[in-house]
Amino acid sequence: MTSTEVTSAGRAADGTAGARHVALAITVLALGGFAIGTTEFVTMGLLPEIARGIHESIPTTGHVITAYAFGVVVGAPVIVSLGARLPRRELVVALVLAVGLGNAATALAHGYWQMMAARFVAGLPHGAYFGVASLIAASLVSPERKGRAVSGVMLGLSVATVVGVPASTWLGQDLGWRSAYWTVLAITLLTGVLLLFAVPHTPGNRDATVVAELQALRKPQVLYAVTAGMVGFGGLFAMYSYVAPLVTHEAGLARSAIPWFLLAFGIGSVFGSWLAGRLADWDVERALVGGFVCVAAALVLIWLAGGVPAALWVLVLLVGVLGSVLAINLQLRLMHVAGDAQMLGAALNHSALNVANGLGAWLGSIAIATGHGYRAPSLVGAGLAVVGLVVFLAALRAQRATSPA
Repeated sequence: MTSTEVTSAGRAADGTAGARHVALAITVLALGGFAIGTTEFVTMGLLPEIARGIHESIPTTGHVITAYAFGVVVGAPVIVSLGARLPRRELVVALVLAVGLGNAATALAHGYWQMMAARFVAGLPHGAYFGVASLIAASLVSPERKGRAVSGVMLGLSVATVVGVPASTWLGQDLGWRSAYWTVLAITLLTGVLLLFAVPHTPGNRDATVVAELQALRKPQVLYAVTAGMVGFGGLFAMYSYVAPLVTHEAGLARSAIPWFLLAFGIGSVFGSWLAGRLADWDVERALVGGFVCVAAALVLIWLAGGVPAALWVLVLLVGVLGSVLAINLQLRLMHVAGDAQMLGAALNHSALNVANGLGAWLGSIAIATGHGYRAPSLVGAGLAVVGLVVFLAALRAQRATSPA
């Protein structure tokens, strides 16, 4: 996307009618994010039912979550690089329909390996969708509103944690786990149709090549940002992966209290998505530095006060807010430092966050296994957030060193 295209689109959005069309386009793009967020996290809520359905143990069935994450990591750079020359509206429609295809395959799966393959396929378009959708949203507004436009798309992912995941989990428990994935398929089909009407046609970059797109992976600032995301955001997942035993074993609450803490995280994520856009339009770099610092502080407080239910609830909500601030501003940072490969930069953010998911959960499990209790992953997470901050500060220092005086 050239600066001329962005400016032109921004001027088109200045009038009242233009503003309404932009809002509609971003809302529909967010609906696709809602479908993706729902299918990503509903598997965790329905894991026992899926395990019975494919005749496997719960730990073994948990591998399907890893398969989805691996699909995201692989699919984001590959699909975006191959699709850079395609018209963006048509590409984003194809990606959301591919999400639907992966969910249909999931609903039809019988047996462990079919389920693994289906979830891998469902994960492939995840990062690419957000990469293309974010670039479309940014192109529809003036440069000073780009942060809010991208956060609007990402808001769909946050709303999914509050509405889509609980609703589809209930549906899957009541009507069978396959119904949850059929529902996501229906949402993707609706989104695909609405995108054709709500999003203006934008040509792809005809000069783009796979090699040129992947050259962004060699840029030091891209590598810095991806590394900061993989490590620093892993701090959040170190805590959140074990929030259920944190609530029951450390705070001493019944299992019935767990959904209230998940709701707190979801509400925080929604508010954080709104806040992230405002902070990004103010200063992306300062928002990221502050985000890493605050995540580390919040996780230390969970380690200290995790046994107090009210304090834990507030802190989980706060981590949800800060998680969205970090994720969205990292995405905007990657879009900026990737240069002409902005779409790839945005997609790489989701690859980084899925690596962070696995890294945080793994290191947290080590802390628990060594007998330090369920608060220990939060302290591990605080350390990861600090390392992420150090990496990002190194990026800023390198950036200043190479910038013209």
